[in-house]
Amino acid sequence: MKNLLLAIDIGTSSCKIAIFEPDGEIVAECSKAYNTYYPAPGWVEHDPNEWWQAICAGIRECIEKNNINPQNIAGIGIDGQSWSCIPIDKSGNVLYNTPIWMDTRAKSICDKVNAKIGEEKILALSGNPFQPSYTTPKILWFKENKPEIYKHTYKFLQSNSFIVFRLTDITSQDVSQGYGLHVFDIANYKYDENMCRAMGIDINQLPDIYKCHEVVGKVTKRAAESTGLCEGIPVVAGGLDAACGTLGVGVYIQGQTQEQGGQAGGMSICLDKPVKNKALILSPHVVPDLWLLQGGTVGGSGSLRWLAKELGEHEKIEADKLGESQFKLIDNLASKVPVGSDGVIFLPYLSGERSPIWDANAKGVYFGLTFDKTRAHFFRSLLEGAAYALEHNLQTAEDSGISVDVMYAMGGAANSRLWTQIKSDVTGKTIKVPSSDNASTLGAAILAGMGTGIYSDFEDAVKQTIQIKREHTPNMENYKLYKKYFNIYLEIYEQLKNTMAKHAEILNSK
Repeated sequence: MKNLLLAIDIGTSSCKIAIFEPDGEIVAECSKAYNTYYPAPGWVEHDPNEWWQAICAGIRECIEKNNINPQNIAGIGIDGQSWSCIPIDKSGNVLYNTPIWMDTRAKSICDKVNAKIGEEKILALSGNPFQPSYTTPKILWFKENKPEIYKHTYKFLQSNSFIVFRLTDITSQDVSQGYGLHVFDIANYKYDENMCRAMGIDINQLPDIYKCHEVVGKVTKRAAESTGLCEGIPVVAGGLDAACGTLGVGVYIQGQTQEQGGQAGGMSICLDKPVKNKALILSPHVVPDLWLLQGGTVGGSGSLRWLAKELGEHEKIEADKLGESQFKLIDNLASKVPVGSDGVIFLPYLSGERSPIWDANAKGVYFGLTFDKTRAHFFRSLLEGAAYALEHNLQTAEDSGISVDVMYAMGGAANSRLWTQIKSDVTGKTIKVPSSDNASTLGAAILAGMGTGIYSDFEDAVKQTIQIKREHTPNMENYKLYKKYFNIYLEIYEQLKNTMAKHAEILNSK
């Protein structure tokens, strides 16, 4: 019976493959890592061909190790990291590595475009600030710095649309990833020809727009041979990983909010109309006629992985001996430090920072170190710093009159009871954790189920697949203390902002 749903997630450090039953139960899953390249200061790249190789290997592994008949796969959904910019030629060849969401090479281009066209005019159409992390400045970077690449580019693709193309030979642009393009009219889901002309972008290099659950095409014979899938399986357009994850934790109704703790951190507030705030991120939801007001920060699980690699060798060795997770032992270590980390405050700006400060020059900072501080203080204050970044975005949303009471957690960080409780205490919000920590792939699978008729509507899909397994309520005494430290957190950045810019000038002059 064709009722299995294959989901593909293109993350920052690896891809995840998962095969779901219609009730949300995972019958197979695996992940495959690939490289991240840092060829120059502010440059962060992926090779999309490595994504495809990893995905092919992952699909074959899931099918073979779990004895799955690929004929039982009803549909395929794909979610991916934001703000890719993949130039392909007419034969489908990748012409250059894609700058990813952490890449800030186009900062000077943003300054010029904002001055020429006007920040408010761009925001009014696209709902987003013209900042280097987005796709549009990267397209202009190719035009300005790699004219031969730009000349031979047939289409610029997003992460998920690239994999859709590899599977179907059809180029597409899903609605939810349209927010990366400042020529995209976010209220009406279409490209604006006047803004294309103003920015000097060829509209013909932008793929046709599809709804996220719309079937774009079917698996080709060549793709079937590469992946072990059957030819002819329907493939939907898919969407932004954060938006798919938002659906995957059950957020599909106006007013609900997702809290994200993957490689990056942040939140997504579900709205029934586009609300524009230049300090935040606005994207269409993968659910039609809804939008997500988002905060996207660098301070997520990626920050913890960095610190675990550099300072967590003891926990890694112990974890290997005990058959435990290194991060569980780090949690235990951090839990021994008092709330507020005895005054140690961490700014999680390890690759610049996105919302709400939008500062490519921002740097990570540990403040408040004294001789009595230990490794445990470094770990706990990192968890708190990521929570402060979340709170900064929530407060910015309140500036637009949007308040949040309850958040639904997703990402690897949601597995940490300590980290989730810290976020609850810092923000003063209740946080609910669904039973599945595979929110992004589940959301992509739901889109495939919608496109192939397995679910009657999104309400039906959420009811079938998602349950809450635990709930965190804020300790208000902790909240009061964190409020004091949060104000210092904000002040540290303001005091160091100009110094960070001078520091970046030195680094970039090398």
